[in-house]
Amino acid sequence: MSEQLFPTTVIGAGAWGTALAIAIARNGNEVLLWGRDAQHLAEMQHTRTNERYLPGLKLPESLRIEPDFDKAVSSARHILVSVPSIAFAEMLEKAKPLMADGTPLSWATKGLTPETGDFLLDTATAMLGSSHSLAVVSGPSFAAEVAQDLPTAITVASADETFAQGLASALHSSTLRAYTTHDVLGVQIGGTVKNVLAISAGISDGLGYGANARAALITRGMAEILRLAENLGAQTETMFGLSGIGDLILTCTDDQSRNRQLGLAIGRGLTVEQAVAEVGKTVEGMYAAKEVLKRAQQVGVEMPIVEQVYKILFEGGDPRESVQELLCREQKAENSLPV
Repeated sequence: MSEQLFPTTVIGAGAWGTALAIAIARNGNEVLLWGRDAQHLAEMQHTRTNERYLPGLKLPESLRIEPDFDKAVSSARHILVSVPSIAFAEMLEKAKPLMADGTPLSWATKGLTPETGDFLLDTATAMLGSSHSLAVVSGPSFAAEVAQDLPTAITVASADETFAQGLASALHSSTLRAYTTHDVLGVQIGGTVKNVLAISAGISDGLGYGANARAALITRGMAEILRLAENLGAQTETMFGLSGIGDLILTCTDDQSRNRQLGLAIGRGLTVEQAVAEVGKTVEGMYAAKEVLKRAQQVGVEMPIVEQVYKILFEGGDPRESVQELLCREQKAENSLPV
């Protein structure tokens, strides 16, 4: 592993940030973990667990809780950000003046920057310039299973191959396999759009429409991802890898997914507000639906499933009517470009 990665500071003490901090620390690396809730950090320090998000799992000895943001960032030789997409730009703005020149930055956040619709790589590059190596950590993985040391495979994407290999080595273990790629755009597209599609799969299952409908939504949702990826210049191979089809299948089919949980609640008849309250945690697909649809419309890409999810979430659309709209679209060959 590259020496430049030590120590690692993880920004964000939620489930995923803590799980990644645990994974890196298990390999003997020194890790600082910072979160915005001082009381939560104090509890973690006292119990040496994250009972709020990953109950019962002990933190490795080499993982240290750091409540001082300035100290956590200024002392870091690698920063891994795991905060919701809506907080990503704000967090970078706060960290920028504290970062040493050339400090590499990675993130496990999946989504787009609100309002601008920019991919997070574009946001980070615009804010930090070209002096920092940047990477994305993505792929089919639930935080609890990574923290429990269950077999998992993920992807590390970066234009800087040395940084990608170093970060992958920091994460890689006998149970966590880390692959690398330079297709940062493709990894971001897969990780973002799958959250919206998982809401659609949850809605369908909540309505009781069965396994056939779920399989159709996943497959046609994949077609939407491919069309957007091709239009924006990402590699098709990435969409058929861990951060594409792998993450899509995981998020659409397992109830650990917050996006799927939201869809299930809506399908059972809850309002969007009630469903969000029931999930009780950040649902990235809520934010992504608006920005993905806007981005697709800007480049002339049809994404009918994403469009129907947007209508349900933000325009009061009826879930049953949305499914009917999808079913009543013009009949055509499966491989024709529009769905």
